[in-house]
Amino acid sequence: MTVILGRRDITAALDLDVVLAALAAGFRTPATDPTPLRIRTDLPGPGTATCLMPGLLPAVPAYTVKVNAKFPTASPALRGVICLHALSDGELLALLDSATVTAWRTGLAAALATHTLAPPEARTLGFIGAGAQAATTLAGLRHLRPWSRIVATDLTPTRAAALLAPATEPPGTATNPDPAGALPLDPTRTATSPATVLSSAPEVAAASDVVVLATWSQTPLLARADVRPGQHLTSLGADEPGKRELATDLLTASRLIVDDIDRSLSGGALGTAGLPAASATGTLGAVLRGELPATAPPTIPSVYSPVGLPWQDLALSWAVYEHALDSGAGTHVDLLT
Repeated sequence: MTVILGRRDITAALDLDVVLAALAAGFRTPATDPTPLRIRTDLPGPGTATCLMPGLLPAVPAYTVKVNAKFPTASPALRGVICLHALSDGELLALLDSATVTAWRTGLAAALATHTLAPPEARTLGFIGAGAQAATTLAGLRHLRPWSRIVATDLTPTRAAALLAPATEPPGTATNPDPAGALPLDPTRTATSPATVLSSAPEVAAASDVVVLATWSQTPLLARADVRPGQHLTSLGADEPGKRELATDLLTASRLIVDDIDRSLSGGALGTAGLPAASATGTLGAVLRGELPATAPPTIPSVYSPVGLPWQDLALSWAVYEHALDSGAGTHVDLLT
């Protein structure tokens, strides 16, 4: 039987601690063959089509194939399906809504990275872009540490206000040690904190210790003059050719961490800015394995700019699938009859 899992099923099955731990373990695992493929093509009109395969993790007896369509003006902007297959015989175990899986796995991976790389004392948080990706990242960051103030800006101010509205505690619990294996969790953290809508990206940078950018921008939103030493920025929008959120002078003046050097060169922050591999200090995996220090020197900013990796879809999809088997969630169908 194949389990079909939609947005409600996936969201209800999320345990943030379980998924954060799976993501941390995945980042710590050195890359192995076969090399994952990321195939992208422009469609006639405003959209793009992307296929990521295979998503693999050593401890998971399954793999994923993701097929997405991206349309920036649509809601949701990303639509598609993730196929979860048994590694032993290719059986189709589950079909999951790609928009929901992608938003949560990218947001929680970004929260994990931001919590790990940002200075431990950082307590003011800013968002540039307030869509679905910002919302899942914010849920993860609220889960991982307390924030004294949160600010946001968006082309649509009402969306920024909605992002900053008082939130209930996100799925999962956090009574266990930090799943990132980096900084200790503060048991006093809360899902609510003072929040302010601001009018521009530089205003957000000026007000925040940590800045998360989650936009579709093709021109830089922040330059070196907009940030200060010791500040951390996580740029989620530079995940395809032509998309960029940070100016070249900012990237070269910062300690730059990526999720994968080769993919950053071909379609991420490095390639779009025309920078060589040596411009990146290293990968988040190297940081989590202890091969690189977690935080940058206090004299320079730090930047994390991922492109997203196929195994991240598997980490979340497998956790949700196991929950569905235990709870009976989703729609169970036999596609072979």
